[in-house]
Amino acid sequence: MTDPLRELRRMQGELNRVFSGPGRSLNQEAPAVNAWVGEADVIVAAELPGVDPAKVEISVVGDTLTISGTRAAEALKAGESYHRQERDFGRFSRTIQLPFHVEADKVEATYSRGVLKITMPRAEADKPRKIAVTYE
Repeated sequence: MTDPLRELRRMQGELNRVFSGPGRSLNQEAPAVNAWVGEADVIVAAELPGVDPAKVEISVVGDTLTISGTRAAEALKAGESYHRQERDFGRFSRTIQLPFHVEADKVEATYSRGVLKITMPRAEADKPRKIAVTYE
């Protein structure tokens, strides 16, 4: 008996190849990111293997983070051609809405082993405040 979920995945793969061109997937944004929130900050980790960190641009406006840059294509030698090409190259941009406003002038970014890690402290105005209840 055929597994219907497996068949759907196969069909999705075929549609991705037909409609998105070499190396592109209809259900994937680039770069892939993870984001997590602490009490005082939000951290975003983006996968950028093969990207020169000098060609990455990061901007933060209010509660919006944008990561953009360029991944260079691999040069093939004379007589070589791709058998399979899934890795993207060229210009990329990813915009993420953050859960709160951040202090843009205190944002820090590090790049290690193909992962860009951006730490953004929460803006003072967006930090929760305890409100004292007065009674008469």
